[in-house]
Amino acid sequence: MRSKMKILRCMAIAILAIVLLAAFAWAVGALYYDGPARWLAAVQAVAIVTVFGCIRRWWPKLAIFGGWFALVLTWWLALKPTNLGDWQPDVAQLAWAEVNGDEVTLHNVRNCEYRSEEDFTPHWETRQLRLSHLTGIDIAVTYWGSPWMAHPILSFQFSDAAPLCFSIETRKQAGQSYSAIGGLYRQFELIYIAADERDVIRLRSNFRKDEQVYLYHSVATPAEARLRLGEYLSALNDLRANPRWYNAITTNCTTAIRQQHPAGERMPWDWRLLVNGKADELMYENRSIATGGLPFAELKRRALINPAARAANQAPDFSARIREGRPGLLPAVK
Repeated sequence: MRSKMKILRCMAIAILAIVLLAAFAWAVGALYYDGPARWLAAVQAVAIVTVFGCIRRWWPKLAIFGGWFALVLTWWLALKPTNLGDWQPDVAQLAWAEVNGDEVTLHNVRNCEYRSEEDFTPHWETRQLRLSHLTGIDIAVTYWGSPWMAHPILSFQFSDAAPLCFSIETRKQAGQSYSAIGGLYRQFELIYIAADERDVIRLRSNFRKDEQVYLYHSVATPAEARLRLGEYLSALNDLRANPRWYNAITTNCTTAIRQQHPAGERMPWDWRLLVNGKADELMYENRSIATGGLPFAELKRRALINPAARAANQAPDFSARIREGRPGLLPAVK
């Protein structure tokens, strides 16, 4: 009996130690990334370690640590995102929409003129769309390194207009660069970029080094596509009025798509929504993308558009040419 109690006690201590270490690491990171001065994180980390070393009894240690952690968490949760800032040129404008029955006026659609990833001329357009001419949704999945992580872009197809893309990203200030760890804190605001395919997809397939782009066709009906587009329009209008923080785990390019669906219509949670490099495999299993009767590996091989995108490059029929020969994909309007 004593040995069992000893084992349970050791397990409880181990669990408590893991929780304390995780809480300590998170709080120090919050002060380091989001605090007024990074030296403050080091000072407080040293102070907490000193307290644990100097005080023998556990209850005073836990009380001091708990109070410190609660103060850091309260301060961190009080940080507010903003739409006012010295933004990088590619995220300088927020898209927003006016919906009048069947007609949609979409402002600040990005259509940059790229000479390289870093050298481009920003262009922001206003587009007139008709919901009754929405025919479906294509899904681009882009990889920049690890096969476990990717970035999804939804492309809405119209019978009388060029495809319209939405990419959910970090809104970076001038001089900022993306940090995976910083993305866990409050370093970046969230932005919904509305863009032409020759901008947001060609940027990744033609100008970014070693980025691979795969294009699939969703089996969503035109009616379902209209619902999905309505969710995007509502989300970007809401962001214009109520800015939100980006978070690499809870509010990122994939989880934000799921969150904007009505609660009862959301895809059941799956680990591949977080490790989103496997999201196309999940969509294949759920039969939410057209497969052409192919095994997943062959479908994905044929879905790679980089060679076709580089060949098309600035051609006015870029969208049509990147779809040629892809299983399930229909020709796009120029």
